[in-house]
Amino acid sequence: MTRYVELRRHTASDGDVLTADGVRAAVEIGGRLNDHYDMLVSSGAQRATQTLACFLAGLRVRQECGVTVDPRFRSQVEERWFAAARACGGGDLGAFRAVDVELVDDEARRLGEALRGIVDALPDGGRALVVGHSPMQEAAVLGLVGEVVAPIAKGAGVLVIADGVNRVEMLR
Repeated sequence: MTRYVELRRHTASDGDVLTADGVRAAVEIGGRLNDHYDMLVSSGAQRATQTLACFLAGLRVRQECGVTVDPRFRSQVEERWFAAARACGGGDLGAFRAVDVELVDDEARRLGEALRGIVDALPDGGRALVVGHSPMQEAAVLGLVGEVVAPIAKGAGVLVIADGVNRVEMLR
């Protein structure tokens, strides 16, 4: 049984709203996405939900499923992430772990469980698109796959291939 989950980061925003460039980028990216999803998931932040809507506008293929808001893909300790980012100067999860190992390990476990829930809910061969935030998407991959992936650029993402081995591919 193989299932696919695209974890994508929202595009450029000003606070919790996409900028005009963010809207344009999301619609353009949507034109390059897969043409079928069994699940569409937003973290619940407006910028993530707006990005997902723009992806769908660019996709131009009717999806049979609606958008689900799953706040498990949003951190409840954002200020702690911001403090860790200031302390380490940003970077990948390895840099965050160097300044707050408990934060990264706890969030990876929690977000990995959320990602496992999406994988388990998909049919065999199914595909989900989850739009959220960095470094939460990277922490979800770490929690499920056990692999540290590079920081995800705005609009980009990773493809988790859940097939018993669980692999990850970077997406543009």
